[in-house]
Amino acid sequence: MASKRIVKCPNCGVFNTNREYCKNCNTLISHQKKRELKKQAVEQQEIEKVIYEKENPNLAERLKNHSNIFYRIFGWILYSVITIVSLIGAGLAWLIAMVAAG
Repeated sequence: MASKRIVKCPNCGVFNTNREYCKNCNTLISHQKKRELKKQAVEQQEIEKVIYEKENPNLAERLKNHSNIFYRIFGWILYSVITIVSLIGAGLAWLIAMVAAG
């Protein structure tokens, strides 16, 4: 036996039985459908974010792939410096956490 679902439209106040959209004003009233649409929107935003990051690399990545050899060398040096500074910062954070933990 299917359950009977009665939902009041938040837009016009009409009670609807077993419907996803209001029969009076065609407003979306199904919570399941709203969740699905929200999930699709979040997935689309994530896809757009990845595409943007792929199409717009940072300065070091652009310099590493430059046609001029001097810019390419500078790009690799910049990339190496950023990596070394990040490793030093991670090491210091780990050391501080270990000292604080006792």
